[in-house]
Amino acid sequence: MTALLEMTGLTVGYGAAPVLHEVDLSVREGRIVTVLGANGAGKTTLLRAVSGLLHQSAGKITFDGVDLRTVKVERLVRHGIAHVPEGRGVVTELTVDENLRLGGLWRKPRPDLGEIYELFPPLANRRNHLGHQLSGGERQMLAIGRALAAKPRLLLLDEPSLGLAPKITAQIMGLLRDLRDRTGLAVLLVEQNVRSALSVADEGVVLNLGRVVTRQKADTLADDADLRHAYLGF
Repeated sequence: MTALLEMTGLTVGYGAAPVLHEVDLSVREGRIVTVLGANGAGKTTLLRAVSGLLHQSAGKITFDGVDLRTVKVERLVRHGIAHVPEGRGVVTELTVDENLRLGGLWRKPRPDLGEIYELFPPLANRRNHLGHQLSGGERQMLAIGRALAAKPRLLLLDEPSLGLAPKITAQIMGLLRDLRDRTGLAVLLVEQNVRSALSVADEGVVLNLGRVVTRQKADTLADDADLRHAYLGF
């Protein structure tokens, strides 16, 4: 099956200092690929490169066969890519409903927000509350919901469990699994909670100092004790 997202020989960094070195990685439609590694391994840099926020010094990223260097950053969402960065980036001065409508701004016809509220029932009860009035878990739900309002084919998700209670984390991971199975959504997931990420992912990629150490099926990676001890800390 042809990959929806394909990286070949990707080298990227900040200024003259590379962070990623010749990374090869692909994500197929209807698959969850989790990127794992210690702090500083280059995980967030990888997502920022896909989103066009960092310049590629070498290599290539294609999405559905299109070279992403030819696509302006502001048009990526129209191509079917949505990015939820680390930190629950919602517009705190807007209501829940306004944030979700913002996510679907470029979609025609405009998305049915009722579908988002069905995915995240706590948001339905707070649709008129401002972003700053939400709990951390509700903000994360809103950030993901806003991305889903754009009807993406690929969701880039950076540390969705950061600072959240285990119950909320489990709900979010379960949602990703459900969306993959039900809609064919592809997900590139960066996550420090390794066990949680591997429990929903189809494949795991381990980065170390900006290089791919291994890529394996998620369950195989979870069972590889030597590799887990060496690179993932458990």
